[in-house]
Amino acid sequence: MTIIGWIILGLVAGVIAKVLLPGRDPGGVLGTTLIGVIGAFLGGWISSRFLDREITKDFFDPATWIAAIGGSLVLLIAYRLLFGNSRARR
Repeated sequence: MTIIGWIILGLVAGVIAKVLLPGRDPGGVLGTTLIGVIGAFLGGWISSRFLDREITKDFFDPATWIAAIGGSLVLLIAYRLLFGNSRARR
């Protein structure tokens, strides 16, 4: 899969992660989208590096989607834990 494919996958994974974890995020829509893209790369890297799962060139590989969505969920949870609702702290 090309870099453009991973970015598109990350955008969709970010939206899916946001649907699975609703609520206000400190970064808004742009922050959640970037988390999705980074999470897709992270999930794919972890999947290939530690789970010995080959990264295929097929865009519709279910394991690739699960890894991307999982990476996005992990980053979104970490982001919320680290930054929380910054408006409530003032």
